[in-house]
Amino acid sequence: MDELRAITTFVRAAESGSFHKTAVAQGTTPQAVSKTIRLLEQNLGVRLFHRTTRKSSLTEEGQRLFEAVKSNLDGLTSAINRTRNAARDDEGLIRISAGGAVGRKVLVPLVTEFASKFPGIEFDLLLEDRLTDTVSERIDVGFRAGTAPTAQVIARQLFTIQQIVCSSPEYLKAHGFPASVEDLARYRCTGYRQPGTGRPVLWEFDISGETVFRTMSPFLCCSDPEAEMLAVASGNGIGQIDSITGAAAIRTGQLIPLFPAYVTQRMGFYIYYAQRVDMPGRVRRFINYAVEILSDSDRFHLSQSELESFSAAYIEKSRERRRTAQPLVPDLLATPRKAQAGTAGTMR
Repeated sequence: MDELRAITTFVRAAESGSFHKTAVAQGTTPQAVSKTIRLLEQNLGVRLFHRTTRKSSLTEEGQRLFEAVKSNLDGLTSAINRTRNAARDDEGLIRISAGGAVGRKVLVPLVTEFASKFPGIEFDLLLEDRLTDTVSERIDVGFRAGTAPTAQVIARQLFTIQQIVCSSPEYLKAHGFPASVEDLARYRCTGYRQPGTGRPVLWEFDISGETVFRTMSPFLCCSDPEAEMLAVASGNGIGQIDSITGAAAIRTGQLIPLFPAYVTQRMGFYIYYAQRVDMPGRVRRFINYAVEILSDSDRFHLSQSELESFSAAYIEKSRERRRTAQPLVPDLLATPRKAQAGTAGTMR
């Protein structure tokens, strides 16, 4: 006997006071309802209903059972329905893991856009600078900036991340444009300190197809990429800023890219998740949405022509300022000489 089905039928019959109404609600026949109740009574060894041809009422034992199981059955039914709905693609919770900086810059806008389309889906966004264990921490989807995840997960690169040497127009106007990578030693530079190791990250350059690393001596070191970018944009020096953090500031002219030919693109932005045959529909829908929106996105990546044009435009603007910055000679300096010459002629 299916005890859960039998208890459900018993509760519905007790609430309606009619086997016929219970049968209609369950899409079955009064005879089937009566048989289910009879089997339950046999299993429990007590009579649950007083029956007549037109009506049924609970016995004392039936009343006690009804009071005992009614609230529990409602809770169980609710839990089953929530679990069933969780498999749908437009309701339920999605747990996401990402680094703090990329979470703020990339994922918050992405989640906001997605949530506006599917208001029944909730999010738990875990932002920390480490590769999260998707199983032990019940993470549905993870995002990572850097190298590809090596854990046993499915990973896909969405776009490449550039490392771009930048400075503000104000700083370059005051201190000049560095002539070469080696020339950077004469300038104030910033640095990014890796939160996991506590060490400053080396600057990197793509020179003749090879990645060359340089140790800098930063006057200011930050453990947050956004803070470093703001420091550079405020005129504090030269920094190497990743394209996720700096692309928008470069496009608006707050930052000027230096050495565009040496920009590296060896790192990437990845989405990763555990292999699951029973992946909830909402998680699959979000993954597909993230891949569609972020794959090869130019929101966080600049083309080589963009980098070169922004750099060249600033250099040309600087040259134009120097050409037009000629000292003005006031007319007052020339007037006395003319007057003096005229006076001398008169005297002679």
